[in-house]
Amino acid sequence: MVKSRKAVLPDVAKLTKPQAKVEHMRLALEIEAHNERYYQKDAPTVSDAAYDALRQRLEAIEVKFPDLVSKDSPTQKVGAAPARGFAKVQHVVPMLSLGNAFSDEDVTEFVERIRRFLKLDADEMPAITAEPKIDGLSLSLRYENGELVRAATRGDGFTGEDVTANVRTIKDIPHALKGRNIPAACEMRGEVYMLKKDFLELNWRQAEADETVFANPRNSAAGSLRQKDVSITASRPLKFFAYTWGEMSERPADTQHGMLEWMDKAGFAVNPRTKLCKSIDDVLKFYRKIGDDRASLGYDIDGVVYKVDRLDWQDRLGFVSRSPRWAIAHKFAAEQATTVLNGIDIQVGRTGALTPVARLAPVTVGGVVVQNATLHNEDYIKGIGNDGGPIRDGVDIRVGDTVVVQRAGDVIPQIANVVLDKRPANAKPYKFPEVCPVCGSHAVREEDEAVRRCTGAMICPAQATERLKHFVSRLAFDIDGLGDKQIQEFYEDGLVMSPVDIFTLQKRDARSSSKLMQREGYGETSVRNLFAAIDARRSIELHRLIFALGIRHVGEGNAKLLARHYGTIENFRDAMLAAAKGAEAEENETEAYQDLNNIGGIGEIVADAVVEFFAEPRNVKALGELLREIEVKPAEQPKKSSPVSDKTVVFTGSLTKFTRDEAKAVAERLGAKVAGSVSKKTDYVVAGEDAGSKLAKARELGVAVLTEDDWLQLIGE
Repeated sequence: MVKSRKAVLPDVAKLTKPQAKVEHMRLALEIEAHNERYYQKDAPTVSDAAYDALRQRLEAIEVKFPDLVSKDSPTQKVGAAPARGFAKVQHVVPMLSLGNAFSDEDVTEFVERIRRFLKLDADEMPAITAEPKIDGLSLSLRYENGELVRAATRGDGFTGEDVTANVRTIKDIPHALKGRNIPAACEMRGEVYMLKKDFLELNWRQAEADETVFANPRNSAAGSLRQKDVSITASRPLKFFAYTWGEMSERPADTQHGMLEWMDKAGFAVNPRTKLCKSIDDVLKFYRKIGDDRASLGYDIDGVVYKVDRLDWQDRLGFVSRSPRWAIAHKFAAEQATTVLNGIDIQVGRTGALTPVARLAPVTVGGVVVQNATLHNEDYIKGIGNDGGPIRDGVDIRVGDTVVVQRAGDVIPQIANVVLDKRPANAKPYKFPEVCPVCGSHAVREEDEAVRRCTGAMICPAQATERLKHFVSRLAFDIDGLGDKQIQEFYEDGLVMSPVDIFTLQKRDARSSSKLMQREGYGETSVRNLFAAIDARRSIELHRLIFALGIRHVGEGNAKLLARHYGTIENFRDAMLAAAKGAEAEENETEAYQDLNNIGGIGEIVADAVVEFFAEPRNVKALGELLREIEVKPAEQPKKSSPVSDKTVVFTGSLTKFTRDEAKAVAERLGAKVAGSVSKKTDYVVAGEDAGSKLAKARELGVAVLTEDDWLQLIGE
């Protein structure tokens, strides 16, 4: 393994644009060379940590200088998006990530949340399955009538890479399921990994052949699976553990451990260390035992996963954001290092939030050089509260302090503690600014909020330009040639003050005596390319538009959930306006609001943020102006097969066998659309006790009316 050159690089925050451009090009070339050696030759020449450090610095530069991001950047090719050379596969059921726990208290709170949600008695402990969290590559396997028909990587959770041919070479993965009780449609999920001994033997063979050795088992397994030459994958000692499922026409068992037993009988390898725990003490003992045995397990793990055992409870608990309520990953302690806090910078985001960032003396944590760390908010700096605060409550953070830095979940750097006996005598408590450092407007904290925000939303350049930068970012409109620099310049010169101005720029330029091509750095060709890039984005997917609006709490995942639920921009806008109208009248029980709040994975916080956005007339006006310039494509819906696929269902009355939210979640999971009112387009009305006007309307229109038992029989529950 070639040792990486140790050098203290300048802080990204201090780079000038020309310096950043040069370093960005250097890093991109270096990373591309490593990618070629890793993904094509499976022979990386740097450690995993060194490679991650290169990518993190490149990403930091692109965050500060977004216009340097291009489709050819390594950040756009490796990681979430499917790699070139493989067909894309849309997951019918998204492959979401797990929430994390880092302490015993987090695990206890996880169990308590479950108990509160399910309304269990204080002495009733939900059974929990605990299993080692394999450090490998997530994989989804689709079987139809027991035969393997497709294999796909996780990708971005919604779309992955088709690696079927490669997967057929892995001995742990059956081409046909064994035994009886095989579902017609069955999507099994698990982790591809490589045993440590196999990894060492592979490296020994590489060394004997005078070829470069591999970096680590996880990356070697991932690179081996993604080989374009299937024979290379076949020659690699890849293994697979199954532990969950996606779409399934019928479940062979009603518990998590029962499903694992079925997987074993069907021909899958399941982790033999998985255990069914009946108490929190059992759960924590298992975690410590696995931690003690970690080095001798034979494969890499980075924690333990806990799942509620009863599947009907899993269904009731559902999902929030991008993770299930019924499962959590208990991660092993993060690596830590000690360094000095040289300063605190305040960044103003597109929502006006003032975010403090620690400037640190460079230090290596977990193989990555860290120079900046999040400080979250002013309470975090003061050391008050347990939500995101330092490990030792009551201890504030001051410039000049010697601090303990860790990578939360081995990813995000944060200050975990302060070494008080090394605090300088002249170190003073940090005073959080009460005015915006960009525009000078008052910065205030709302009740029950830890974040301080700039009040100059209409005049603050940081907010206006950041919103526009977000609008044209990669996951939003992704307009080539319209990056950080151009947005900043166009805003300052009054050319682009709002999103619609982007799409009217060419018309206004044609009428203007001061042409774009006359600006420094522009010419006829560059202006023509810019207008062509803008025109190419006049047609856009619904989820991209929703994400581009910059609504608080609506990231890529929630934007896709909203798009899938409402289908078209017209449906989405009309529903949100109806919900906003109800909120204005302080009537959040409107059908539109309840429909929004009941979308699986959305929740009240996100719902309220979306409603607040549409309650602002200027936002609605800006969206209307934008829609006159663009076309929004309807959301692509995943294909599902069930008795109620593509049917419109209305639930009414008092339901006794399930809650309204549970019924809605199950119906949507089966491909049905749940409506709030009855119309000629309604296929079924499920009527509980004391059903009123909706039941009468259904009978008037001749819509099929079902009892709760009829509904359960129809969907096979």
